Amino acid sequence: MIDFATARRMMVDGQIRPSDVTDLALIAAMGEVPRERFVPPELADVAYLDRDLPVDPKRALLSPMVIARMVQALELKSDDTVLDVAGGTGYTAAILARLAGRVVALEDDPVRVKRCAELTHALGNVTAVDGPLDAGWPARAPYDAIIIDGACEVEPQVLLRQLANGGRLVGVFGTAPATKATLYRVDNGEIGYRPLFNAAAPLLPTFAKAPAFVF
Repeated sequence: MIDFATARRMMVDGQIRPSDVTDLALIAAMGEVPRERFVPPELADVAYLDRDLPVDPKRALLSPMVIARMVQALELKSDDTVLDVAGGTGYTAAILARLAGRVVALEDDPVRVKRCAELTHALGNVTAVDGPLDAGWPARAPYDAIIIDGACEVEPQVLLRQLANGGRLVGVFGTAPATKATLYRVDNGEIGYRPLFNAAAPLLPTFAKAPAFVF
């Protein structure tokens, strides 16, 4: 049987640290959260490989490197309120909970929401909620940071409007195969963005471009 503690340490040393992840609190969180619990049991043995893993037919757990680099880009503070969009069963929320004050984990399927709530309940600062991904969760807005666990072909305008002044949003944007992890920031009502690194992630249908009309 695989030694998950060793696998977790090898993930941190072989995937996270070499990828310019230098935030010590984030590195510690990646080394603490048992990733194998957030995937289907049959995938537990491959939970620490450098790849996306399917949570169910419509959702995937992003690779450790992509999650770590996107979370680091948010520059979280211990009192931040964070919205985690499409986080599957809650792995990213569990990482965020160790770095921020409050995490709202938004999913659009009650089964995923229930699973996320079960896996993050003991942390005490994660609230799992059920609703449309592109609508965000205005009841807890404004957010200091938002992370989208998947690829978007369009800008998430409603989510951006739920950011506080100085708030940050990160996700994978573009049209495959030319997708990049991108950081958005809101300052005094102005929205700016910058690409961070090349990254691939499964497309979230909610954030897909509408089909073009062809004559």
